[in-house]
Amino acid sequence: MKIELDNTEEKIVRATFDIIQKEGLAKATTKRIAAEAGVNEVTVFRKFTNKNNLVEITKAYHFQILIEKLEEIFEFRQDEETEEYLRNNFKELINLPEEEFSIIKVALEDVRVVSDKKLLIAQITDVILDKFEEFFTLQIEEGRIRKVNPRVLGTLCYSITFQSLVLWKIYNENVEKDGINYSSEFLDIIYNGIKVE
Repeated sequence: MKIELDNTEEKIVRATFDIIQKEGLAKATTKRIAAEAGVNEVTVFRKFTNKNNLVEITKAYHFQILIEKLEEIFEFRQDEETEEYLRNNFKELINLPEEEFSIIKVALEDVRVVSDKKLLIAQITDVILDKFEEFFTLQIEEGRIRKVNPRVLGTLCYSITFQSLVLWKIYNENVEKDGINYSSEFLDIIYNGIKVE
């Protein structure tokens, strides 16, 4: 279900997310959120009923933005070469704005909380793995790569992409200059293997 917000709701949700990502959930009081959003605290309750509901809508709203961006990054053309596709994924992830990485950080923190809902991080994983599997299936059908399990290959690429770029960037490592070299070395191993000829 797509979450649509009016201007006031969007201001409140953005303020909530800013506070949560910078200072944590405990500091995100409704009074503080209202001040950050430039609205009255009564407006926060009128629009969202309570803090828990506001936090859930905030996570879902920002997560929706991230999923749309990831689907765009991992989309591919029918004629796109494997190396070009993987290199572009690395480049696009390196250049994701900090806000998107903050959404992933919040999703990772959800892992610590037991929830009946599917974890946000699991949903991120599914979106990326499904795109990789679809792409590698096409590459196999087109005879561009040898026949392998496309889900396993997608999982390998996902783990490298996620670990090296996403987590490094979330935890403030400098991946911009090293990311391209890292991706080239990764692609060399994918294409040439590790066996000595």
